[in-house]
Amino acid sequence: MSTISLRLPAYLHERVRELADREGISINQFISLALAEKLSALMTEEYLGQRARSGDWESFEKALAKVADIEPEAKGRLYREII
Repeated sequence: MSTISLRLPAYLHERVRELADREGISINQFISLALAEKLSALMTEEYLGQRARSGDWESFEKALAKVADIEPEAKGRLYREII
């Protein structure tokens, strides 16, 4: 485990304190979780970008051509509820 000194604006520190209290965790744990989530999002974006750059339309179209052109069963359809 490493220790860092972090300077936060007062408003941000107070908000983090409120949210950590609401979640029932320490400020340190809250910040660690938030940092882990951000790292995960950035790493996922990087991974997907690399995968997208390695793909090609010809392979995509070949794979898509193998998919049957039929209506999905009712349980496989997506429905959108308008409120």
